[in-house]
This record gives sequence, C-alpha cells and structure tokens, in this order.
Amino acid sequence: MIGEIDIAGVFISPLLLCLLSAFVGRVMISFLLEKAGIYKFVWHRPLFDISLFFILLGISLKSLYFLTG
Repeated sequence: MIGEIDIAGVFISPLLLCLLSAFVGRVMISFLLEKAGIYKFVWHRPLFDISLFFILLGISLKSLYFLTG
C-alpha cells in the first residue's frame, strides 16, 4: 500500500499527485497533437482527451507503485 506523502508537514494523497501529473501531461500532449495536426484525424476529441488522461493516470500510478515498492 502506498502511504501519504509528507511535504513540509502536510500529508498529500499520492492519488492527488498522480492526478495532477496526468493532467499536466495531457495538456502538454494535447498541445503537441494540436500543433502537429493529429486532431483532424480524431473522431471525438473530448473522448480522446479523457482516454489520454486515464492512460497517463494509470502510467503515473504504476510508476509511483514501482518507485515506492
């Protein structure tokens, strides 16, 4: 089990940090995909973006688990 992360005496949930990192990663990847013109091939952009967010969230949770365990 992954415990809380202590930052200057404040306990932060690891899920919150993973959600934040997944959101920042999704914003950066979406920006790059928009500039590259990839989104014109995507049928439903909001569905694609939320799927990308959950993929990044899973990657960040797995990497946190492997780093702490």
